[in-house]
Amino acid sequence: MKNKIFFLLAALILFGVSAKSQNTGISFGLRGGVNLQTINGKDLNGDKLDLSMVTRFHAGIVVSVPIVPDFYFQPGLMYSTKGAKSSSDFLGLNMAAEYNISYVELPLSFLYKPALGNGHFFLGFGPYIAYGIGGKAKFTIDNTSTEDKIVFGNEYTSLLPYDLKYFKRLDYGGNLFFGYELNGGLSLQLNTQLGLAKINADNTTYPNNESEFRNTGFGLSLGYNF
Repeated sequence: MKNKIFFLLAALILFGVSAKSQNTGISFGLRGGVNLQTINGKDLNGDKLDLSMVTRFHAGIVVSVPIVPDFYFQPGLMYSTKGAKSSSDFLGLNMAAEYNISYVELPLSFLYKPALGNGHFFLGFGPYIAYGIGGKAKFTIDNTSTEDKIVFGNEYTSLLPYDLKYFKRLDYGGNLFFGYELNGGLSLQLNTQLGLAKINADNTTYPNNESEFRNTGFGLSLGYNF
């Protein structure tokens, strides 16, 4: 899987450089920034999850392919970290959990980018597909902490109804973003992401549980188009 990712990354870069050199109007760029992430959905009993946001990051490349004047198709390849945290008191004990999950992400966006002032305003939207490649779950009871690796899979078996270190690898959803790009290629972008996939693995010990976890987040990023 890692080799395929590296080959795809190299192919996108070479495609962007080659196309740009041939004056086709296709360009590529670098983009990176911070995410404010959380996990929304339902718990085991079907009640709404109450998790807090965490600060994560994303970085990668995008390729802009012109379709008609001011409209572009913009695929990309990103490394993105997501997660959430929670805290509660139970029987006088302070309990907390924090999740940090890493993804390789493929956004497939459509972009409207008209000229405005000394650059271009842009508005984009489209789906994304992401593949989990790693992560950690940290659990704290009072001052004692333990840290486990995220275990990827569609199902698991555990007597603990809230054994929340098991996640599915596949994530998908939608992106919506807007920003401004200077004529020199530097840009600032605000974006929001709504996950549609159920990312928590199914506990076969409790087949009737109603838990559904979905990634949700906001982001701010800087970019540079070549």
